[in-house]
Amino acid sequence: MNKQSQLTLTLEKRLAPSRWISFLVPTISVAMALLFGAIFLLMTGHDPLKVYEIMAEGAFGSKYGLSETVVKSIPLMLTGLGVSIAFKMLLWNIGAEGQLYMGAFAASWVALSFPDASPGFLLSAMFLAGFLGGALWGLLPALPRAFLGVNEVITSLMLNYVAILWVDYLVYGPWKDPKGFNFPLTAPFTPSADLPTFFGTRIHLGLVVALAAAAILNVVLWRTRWGYEIRVIGESPAAARYAGMNIARNILLVMFLSGGLAGLAGMTEVAGITHRLQHGISPGYGYSAIIIAWLSKLSPGAVVLVSFLLGALLVGGYSIQSSGLPAATVSMLQGAILFFVLGSEILTKYRLVLVRRGERRAN
Repeated sequence: MNKQSQLTLTLEKRLAPSRWISFLVPTISVAMALLFGAIFLLMTGHDPLKVYEIMAEGAFGSKYGLSETVVKSIPLMLTGLGVSIAFKMLLWNIGAEGQLYMGAFAASWVALSFPDASPGFLLSAMFLAGFLGGALWGLLPALPRAFLGVNEVITSLMLNYVAILWVDYLVYGPWKDPKGFNFPLTAPFTPSADLPTFFGTRIHLGLVVALAAAAILNVVLWRTRWGYEIRVIGESPAAARYAGMNIARNILLVMFLSGGLAGLAGMTEVAGITHRLQHGISPGYGYSAIIIAWLSKLSPGAVVLVSFLLGALLVGGYSIQSSGLPAATVSMLQGAILFFVLGSEILTKYRLVLVRRGERRAN
């Protein structure tokens, strides 16, 4: 008998992922997504460096472009924060898009029902209605998840279509503006329902709301007992149960808050940008929030930064239409980023190790 050694590549679980790995892996993932996009652009006969230059110029090259990047980042921040807090507790809220729509619907109902109210009362009521509209919509998949163990991925996803079609029914039907030349939109809100803007741009009060929400969430997660419970349940539901934590109650509270933040995104869109409810109020902010949550590692502060970068990607996407490319190219890039980020997640939890194994063979 003789013994031969064999090198084998295996995965070994990291005891505690280092900070540089947690930062490096998402960065490489984004770079790989851009490389993938460059290959796609080359295959379609476009110069990727030129396209990326046009996108960067459109998003950051002027006061207008920079302000529009901030405007796009506001709903991304709010939906990203909502999705992140749910993911932190291993609740896969895929329904931020529908929650945004229901927040926009509820806020629009207030604006259309009380057009003569004072700005202070009207905007406060719209904020409350927008939050509750999204929060209650978020509770719908939370209830069967908390008490029946029904997976929330499918239920929250399917509710997106219900919410979107409900808004379409309103703007094509009962709420349709008779003076709107047959377009699917409501009558414009009165000026009292408009959010204040800054610096002569379209940047509105929603930015302050989003930044405040990020700061508050950071304090809640790391400085309060409830935040500790959220983190423990997310890391080990069995340990949380053993410690006497009420998991069902926390599922309901977290999904309520998650949906409420997405609902605020809808409210800020109708009160700060469109000034009415209309078809296609969101170009997919709720779905982009999933990418933001993963890239930010569920950190509220990082959500703000990543939302700004994805906002730039959206604005840059509109700029590249002048070069003959559809703005949908940005959706392809977003999908590639999510693909590479999720695929590389394994490298943050495991490391590749070469193992020398002995193997006996008979002569």
